Amino acid sequence: MRLRDRVALVTGAGSGLGAAIADSFAREGAAVVANDLTPESARRTVALLPGPSTHLAIAANVSESAEVEAMISEVGETYGRIDILVNNAGISEGAPDENSRNAAVVEAMAAEARAGGPIETRWDALRNVTDASWNRMLGVNLTGIFYCTRAALPWIPRGGSVVNIASMAFVAPSPALPHYAASKAGIVGFTRAVAGEFGPLGIRANAIAPGVIATEKVQEAVSEASLQAVVARAPLGRVGRPEEIASAALFLASEDSSYVTGQTIHVNGGVFYG
Repeated sequence: MRLRDRVALVTGAGSGLGAAIADSFAREGAAVVANDLTPESARRTVALLPGPSTHLAIAANVSESAEVEAMISEVGETYGRIDILVNNAGISEGAPDENSRNAAVVEAMAAEARAGGPIETRWDALRNVTDASWNRMLGVNLTGIFYCTRAALPWIPRGGSVVNIASMAFVAPSPALPHYAASKAGIVGFTRAVAGEFGPLGIRANAIAPGVIATEKVQEAVSEASLQAVVARAPLGRVGRPEEIASAALFLASEDSSYVTGQTIHVNGGVFYG
């Protein structure tokens, strides 16, 4: 087992990629701390984890510094260390009015395409992003990673690993979600900075940039037409599965990647960017 006797904290583990990563780590012998915004979601994940009964469910809002500090203190005092930190918690949707407007733009563009004419509808998204929506997106996706990493590092021993979940949006952003693109690009830069500072202490930091992955959230939020557009661009001809992101996280968390730090692994079915 690649993670035997290791302690792993996975944020946003109540569903989707986080739940898949938690399951993968548990199967490899780790004691998993599953964090989510609500205790019910975290407990649901822990109840399904294989392995010994050393797993822990803990609720915290990663965008709130005090909640993160309390969570990390509880984990550190319970286990004595945090060998692996996976910063997975994140959001991809804007404010409801932004989402409604973007959906209308997509429909208008699709209608123009079906009519055989030029696409004249424009996103006009940036000026409609509110301060509150921007701050929420950056607060969860980027500031949350800062809070969790800052609090956890004193508990991470030599040989430890930080894995941050970014997105292919940092190199191929959607004009509809400038705040999402900014948050994910920030994760990549932050990951490199952490790798540079803590590499001499034997602590590695890497990121994963998933493509479109078939989680429940994605299937609810992304239209079939958009999914097919991704499939058309991917040499592998399909969207990804949560367990495929979990496999990449397992690689980065384990000694299999002992000479890998400061890197971003793209897991997107071969979609290339020019």
